[in-house]
Amino acid sequence: MWQIDPDRCTRCGRCATACVLSPSAVKAVHAAAICGYCDLCTGFFRTEAPELSTAAENQLCPFAAIKRTFVEDPYFEYAIDESACVGCARCVQGCSAYGNGSLFLQIRHDRCANCNQCRIAAECPSQAITRVPAVAPYRIKSRAGKT
Repeated sequence: MWQIDPDRCTRCGRCATACVLSPSAVKAVHAAAICGYCDLCTGFFRTEAPELSTAAENQLCPFAAIKRTFVEDPYFEYAIDESACVGCARCVQGCSAYGNGSLFLQIRHDRCANCNQCRIAAECPSQAITRVPAVAPYRIKSRAGKT
């Protein structure tokens, strides 16, 4: 099975366009255990957002695939709506650049065609996509950034 190594991924955005499937089998996932549930989430908000509201002009994701739910002041829970996610990596880029890196990309095997030669792997500039055994199909991002 094909999978993305979150430590090698450069968040280039090619996963959204190179996959033979439309939308891509690559989805953003959230390692909630390492998230600070911040009011100001740089994976959710554009860096130049005029205010911290869920208005479309403030959100980083062009498809509104990240859902923000109030927990308690000042905490919010963030969840990925995988049906809306196209794997563009904008949220992952924002989270990695200014946040704690709790957002990362995975190839979702229930959607993947499991091609003999993955087109995303062929186009990946960091060679972050490799074959993994079916018994361990997902690479999970850890707090230390190692899988």
